[in-house]
Amino acid sequence: MQIAARCRKCGRVMNSQRIDNYRVKMTCPCGFSDYRTVTEKVKTVNPFYNKSHFAPYVESEKGKMVLTMQRADREHLEIISLEEISMLVSSDFELSEVLQSVAAKLAGQLSANVCNIYLLEDDELVLKATHGFEHEKIGKIRLKIGEGITGTVAREMQPLNLSKASKDPRYKVFPELNEEKYNSMLSFPITDKKNVYGVINLQTTSMRSFPEDEIYFVSIIANLILSAIKLRQKVASSKNAGIT
Repeated sequence: MQIAARCRKCGRVMNSQRIDNYRVKMTCPCGFSDYRTVTEKVKTVNPFYNKSHFAPYVESEKGKMVLTMQRADREHLEIISLEEISMLVSSDFELSEVLQSVAAKLAGQLSANVCNIYLLEDDELVLKATHGFEHEKIGKIRLKIGEGITGTVAREMQPLNLSKASKDPRYKVFPELNEEKYNSMLSFPITDKKNVYGVINLQTTSMRSFPEDEIYFVSIIANLILSAIKLRQKVASSKNAGIT
């Protein structure tokens, strides 16, 4: 499948090359490269894609019809978010910029008040991106593996979905973050099942549990972040090898 796109630098038509199930790399003779998401292939990433349609007169109850349309709209937005985040991950942006954009998009998509992304650094989980907290806290909030809910999720490499996180005995308080006003929390590990690389935290002021489809959506984002981390590690390793 060929995608016709023009270079944002010189305006010439770019060549396309399949990278994986849902990405195509666009390259221009001038040296500029970019990535596109093939909509049809997004179905393999998000199983809810096929449900993104309206079912009008089949539903007899007005309220039920509205709910169906609202759900379809959200699933359509999930596809858009996946495309945008996939392109961010594959871009030449610094990892810190990518994570900050992902945190904002994820919080907006799932109506969360806070989205924090921690990465493992020198055996500690370090806050690398946040939507909802002061950006000055980035790099300063640190947790050991096994410490707090976030550290527990990193150690066990299993997500935790809590409707009243502050009442959980594993909850660690950071007074400077004013976290007492937040109730629900979804903490999801960034892992390849062998090693942990970080944790994504979503928090809301409302007391609720995150539904399965939202947890699945976060799992996809976690895998995309993992891809971004490994891609940049590979590039850094190649550069170091070239220097030596």
